[in-house]
Amino acid sequence: MKASEFLKERLRDDDDLQYLFTLLFEAVRNVSDNLDITTGYHESVNVHDEQQLAMDVQANIVMKDTLCQCHCVGLLASEEEEDVVKLNGDKFSVAFDPLDGSSLMDANLSIGTICAIFPGLGFVGRKCTDMVGALIAVYGPRTTVIMSWGDGVHEFILKEEGFVLKDENLKVEADGKYFAPGNLRAAADYDWYQDLVNHWIDQQYTLRYSGGMCPDVNHIFVKGSGIFTYPANKERPNGKLRLLYECAPMAYLMENAGGKAVDHEGKRILEKEVTDLHERTPIFIGSCNEVDKAIEYLPRNS
Repeated sequence: MKASEFLKERLRDDDDLQYLFTLLFEAVRNVSDNLDITTGYHESVNVHDEQQLAMDVQANIVMKDTLCQCHCVGLLASEEEEDVVKLNGDKFSVAFDPLDGSSLMDANLSIGTICAIFPGLGFVGRKCTDMVGALIAVYGPRTTVIMSWGDGVHEFILKEEGFVLKDENLKVEADGKYFAPGNLRAAADYDWYQDLVNHWIDQQYTLRYSGGMCPDVNHIFVKGSGIFTYPANKERPNGKLRLLYECAPMAYLMENAGGKAVDHEGKRILEKEVTDLHERTPIFIGSCNEVDKAIEYLPRNS
């Protein structure tokens, strides 16, 4: 079934959300079509004072240009830009990381796009539980999309005729023996993280870590179990990953698939309030029992 047919059937009572997701699929396809652009650096830096790759800039332009077509979107927020972009709609606000993991491009590893949909206008001052939809795309040997509006988590694959449904109602089991340990530098700062990594090794978990959040969390969805972690360390006391653009939409998808996502205090990511467009948070995400086991190692529980 084509994505357009699936959305029309399953979102027949919400034409605006149906149209927004249709445009997000179009944006992902447009980004995918542009991935043969040079992997070199652009002359600009982003809001985080990081030098941008040419593809970072191009993907951001593609996402904005496509979403600007949506009459029901009133605000856009990009990880690459300091401020929001105001549009003419008033029903949705969309936050996105246009090209997650772009530094992996020169090594030809998988990268992605992450999108969060909030109702109405605004991001700051709202809890992530307000979200009404999320989508991630992975650009690898194939281009795939995983998305939800709160009624199941569904996977699509890009073919010549466009996106088609691959798997409906993905589920993440409570236990799993895949682990993706982000920010291993933290193990040099904190014994608890070293102990957690040793636990996974001692219990013969299977390592699946590429260095990109999109492909690594996508692996959990596709395989149906596992855990991804990205804690803080002394250099980054709030972690590296952004709440609005990365962790919140991932948590929305994970919870809708039966999994769990918490921060370094064991608090649900979706219960966190957005206090700044670009704030960061540690994250532990994946199978419920694996996340629970991981947070047992946190200092507050020792």
